[in-house]
Amino acid sequence: MGKTVTALLVFLFALSPAARTQALFRVMSYNVENLFDTKDNPATDDNEFLPSGSRRWSESRYYHKLQRIAKVIQAAGEWDTPALIGLCEVENDTVLTHLLTRTPLKHQSYRYCISESRDRRGINVALLYQRDRFGYIGHRSAPVVQQASGERAARDILHVWGRLATGDTLDVAVCHFPSKYGGEKESEGRRLDAAKTLRSLCDSLRHIRRTPHLLLMGDFNDPPESRCMRLVTGDSLVNLFDASRRLDPPGSHKYQGEWSRLDQIIVSPNLISGSSSLRLIPQSVRLFHPPFLLTKDKTWRGQRPKRTYYGFTHEAGYSDHLPVIADFSHNKKPLSESEFTE
Repeated sequence: MGKTVTALLVFLFALSPAARTQALFRVMSYNVENLFDTKDNPATDDNEFLPSGSRRWSESRYYHKLQRIAKVIQAAGEWDTPALIGLCEVENDTVLTHLLTRTPLKHQSYRYCISESRDRRGINVALLYQRDRFGYIGHRSAPVVQQASGERAARDILHVWGRLATGDTLDVAVCHFPSKYGGEKESEGRRLDAAKTLRSLCDSLRHIRRTPHLLLMGDFNDPPESRCMRLVTGDSLVNLFDASRRLDPPGSHKYQGEWSRLDQIIVSPNLISGSSSLRLIPQSVRLFHPPFLLTKDKTWRGQRPKRTYYGFTHEAGYSDHLPVIADFSHNKKPLSESEFTE
């Protein structure tokens, strides 16, 4: 009898005005690890991921990878796929078109934007968005102003802005900061350059919009407590994945047995304080780590992300990173055809 009453109360709440006027707005950030097509781009160094390359990257392996990424996105959505998805390590428009048309994601209303980086390997960042929940207005690929020495070009920051169902404008930045290749200290200057560029972008938006709604996400290649990430957040942004938040596992990426919080979501305070129509659900901030994304770590013990390649062995997994997720709520009002562009 008790279960029947509980089910009835849940049903009645679903019909209540409060439930009808609130909608979930899920945001996900995911480094998908080397999502390359199989075609040679003469302008970039993509030889490793060609059928003739060292990894024997074939059409079958490529399409298997697409299905894997689609599975993660669908699973992360639970009842519905995320409204916004920031992706790192995607090669070009082709892989995104295939992801959205040749996998089960073709049944979702996703569109995408992609950066136009000078990265030597040709990898970019992208944003997938559901057009009935995020009314695209514009986007730009923002080059990192590089002052540190070195010939490696930093990947651009993708800035996308669009209209929410509440009528507010949301500014989204998808980032993939330079790696620690060559040494953590030796490469720090390149990440600081990226952090300064991102910070400058946020400061400029405060001059354009009276109260900007800022959402930054991606693979920052540094933990939240690092000098680079403190420069990004300063005293005016909030890192949802800072060290004070307990996570299991403790990070999104594992290297030599150590987990690190390289993937993060950062927001403006108005998305937390309740002063915005889009409000964070605090308990929703989490790593997405269903069992199928993990495998036994035979070298360092415990578990690790199940990768596409482990060394040069095709593991047929997903990525060397775990996705990060945050949920927001807002007044429920789907965007009409006149409120979004394709």
